[in-house]
Parts: sequence; C-alpha cells; structure tokens
Amino acid sequence: MIKPKQERRTPTEEDRLNRYFNRTLYEALPELPNPYAPRMKVYPLSFDGVKLITVDRYEDQRGTFSDHWHDIKHKEIFGDVTFKQDSYVISNRGVIRGLHYQIPPHDQGKLVRCIRGCIQDVVVDLRKSSATFGHWLQVRLDGDIRHQDMLWIPPGLAHGYCVLGDRADVLYKMTQVHNPEHERTLLWNDKDLDIPWEKAKIPVLSDKDKKGTPFKEADVFD
Repeated sequence: MIKPKQERRTPTEEDRLNRYFNRTLYEALPELPNPYAPRMKVYPLSFDGVKLITVDRYEDQRGTFSDHWHDIKHKEIFGDVTFKQDSYVISNRGVIRGLHYQIPPHDQGKLVRCIRGCIQDVVVDLRKSSATFGHWLQVRLDGDIRHQDMLWIPPGLAHGYCVLGDRADVLYKMTQVHNPEHERTLLWNDKDLDIPWEKAKIPVLSDKDKKGTPFKEADVFD
C-alpha cells in the first residue's frame, strides 16, 4: 500500500535535509574512527543503508586533490563490496536522469558523486520489507564546494537527479554492470511519489525516461 504523499519524508529526515541545505551538515558528522580516514565523515540518512559520505578536498596553488575511492576507508562504511563498472556522465542545464534501477540478479549498489556543478539527487525506496517503502529522499551534491559529498545507494532503490546549473559532471561506481534486460525506469514525475524536482518546468529527458513506469506498476524488491 502506498502511504499518503505528506508522509513520504519523515520529520527527522526533513530536519536532516534542512541541516544539509543550510551547509551545517559538516558540523554534525562524526569522524570515522580509523587512523586511515581522519578526514572522512559519514552521515546515515533515514533510508536503511543509504549514507552520505564527505571527504575533504585539499587546495593549493596547483589546484585541488581529494580521494574518490579508498579500499580500506570505504569498505568500513558499507562493507566488502566489489565495484564492477565506473561511469562518467555529463549533463546540461534542465536535464533530469532517472529514476533508474536494476532488478535481481543484476541489482546494483551505486556510489554517486558530482565532481562539477550541482545536482538534486533523489532516491526512492522500492524494498517492500523496508519501513520507508514507497518513500523518497533527496540530497544536494555539489562539486564546487570544498567538502566533497558522495551518496551510497544500496540495491533496492531507484535513483535519479536533476541538474541545477549549466552543467553537471557525475561519477558513478556500480556493483553490477549495466544490463538492459534487467534495467527498469520509474516514472520521474509519478503523481503518487510527487517528487518536487527543483528545475523541472521544462525538463530535458531521454525517450526512455519519458516512458517510465508508474510506482504502482513498477517491479519492486522483497
């Protein structure tokens, strides 16, 4: 059963997102208790298993430096995962991509990072066993601020994003390779989900995304 629209996000999630958008998030994040990762912070979101990960970006007269993947650091956060595909996506103003996911046995976990520009990143919980089944949450991933954010999305959730400026460069790491036969697209503007896309008056969409499946008809996870 789909819960009422007003219950799509819990009050605690609203508070968390408010702290995020007010840029006070970094004060709330605990340091990872590992000498190998003194400058990495983890913020569990209200969906089970979904985590916002922040790493420092070091700057000097030469430019900038930051970690994207560190086997020891990251596996402490979300376990002994193996990534099988990296994808680099450039999107222009007005583009919405998603909401995408893959069904078993090719279901994917994703580590998503915006390395240039800014995106409104959205995930929808499709796990029937989850307390947040049918809910969505959003975070803003900004490649132009000093602290670099990544979003860890475990299998069982649909993912998409909207470009908030002239261009956004997004880097993915995925636990399964892209498999068209097992790929599914959840309708980006489904009325039951009622996601408030920030720049969606005249969105630029692929033909596949325009024909996404409504939530009530979508393949979901146990």
